[in-house]
Amino acid sequence: MAAAGLLAAGLATPAAAQEYPAQTIKMVISFGAGGGSDIIGRIVAQRFQEKLGQSVVVENKPGAGGMLGNEQIANAPKDGYTLGVQTAGQIIAASMTKNMRYDAVEAFDWVGQIATAGLLIVVRPDYPHKDIKSLVAAAKANPDAIKFGSPGFGATQHMAAELFKQVAGVNMLHVPYRTSPEALAALLSKNVDVLFDTVTALLGQVQSGQVSALAVTGKDRFSAVPNIPTAMESGVLPNYDVTTWYGLFGPKGMPQPAIAKLNKSLNEMLEEAAIRERLVKAGVEVKGSTPQAWRQFMIDEYKKWSAVREKAGLEQR
Repeated sequence: MAAAGLLAAGLATPAAAQEYPAQTIKMVISFGAGGGSDIIGRIVAQRFQEKLGQSVVVENKPGAGGMLGNEQIANAPKDGYTLGVQTAGQIIAASMTKNMRYDAVEAFDWVGQIATAGLLIVVRPDYPHKDIKSLVAAAKANPDAIKFGSPGFGATQHMAAELFKQVAGVNMLHVPYRTSPEALAALLSKNVDVLFDTVTALLGQVQSGQVSALAVTGKDRFSAVPNIPTAMESGVLPNYDVTTWYGLFGPKGMPQPAIAKLNKSLNEMLEEAAIRERLVKAGVEVKGSTPQAWRQFMIDEYKKWSAVREKAGLEQR
C-alpha cells in the first residue's frame, strides 16, 4: 500500500503541473495606458487568455521609470499568477537608481522575450545637418552647441544619446522634458536640435514629413522604416547599437512547469501570422527566446547601461 501510495503521488505531480493555469493571471504593466509596453502587453494578454483558457487581467502600475510596477511584481506570490512586461526603460531606470529595494535581475524569473524596437534619430526638415556624418562633424566642431531632447533624465532615449556621444566622441547638451510629445514639441519649436525616440513615437511625424529621420539606432534596419539607414552605416559610429525591447517576467521562485508552459505558449503565439501582424503594426520586431537566453540578456543589458551611465558621469539618484 505504501508503494502504491508513492506511485500515486508520483503520477499526481505531472498531472498537477498540467493544470496550470487554474485561475486568473494578472499582468502588471509598469507604465501608463497607451504606451508601448501597454500595447504589447495587451496583445499578448489577450492571446494568452485564448490559448490558456483562463482570464488574463492587465493592471497598469506606472511610476519611477517602471520601478513601482517591478517592485510589485518582485513582491508578488511566486505561484505563476503574477507576470509583468519588462522593457529597456525598467532596466535602465534600475541602473540609474541607488538604494534599490529589489535586485534588477535576481528578484525575478524570466519567461521570454516578445519583441525588439528601434529608435530614430530625427531633426527638423530645415536643420542644416542632413545625415549622421554631418551631425557628428558639427558636434565635434562645436562642443555642446547641439542640443538634444528626451522625455526625461535616465530615459532610454536619453541614454541612447549618451551612448551616441561616447561612440562618436562628441559633446551635446541634454535638455530633458517630461514626455515624448513635449520633447517633440521642443524640436519643432527649435528649442532643441536633435531627438532620439522610438519608432512608435515618431513614425507618424516621419511619414508626414514633419521631422526628418537621420538614422535608426539598431545594428539592423527596421522594417517599419526600411529606407532609413542605421547609424552604423554612416561610418562614424562603429558598433553603435541601441534597441528597446519587451518580454515577460515574474517574481523569483515561480514553478518551473508554469515558466515552461508560459514560454512555450508565448513562442507559439509569436509564430502566428495574426499576432505578428499586430505586433509589427505596433512598431516592433517579433523576437522570442528561451527563459535562459532572456535572463542572460537582462544581465548583459544591466551591465551595458551601468557602464554607459558611469562613463557619462551621471550620478545614480
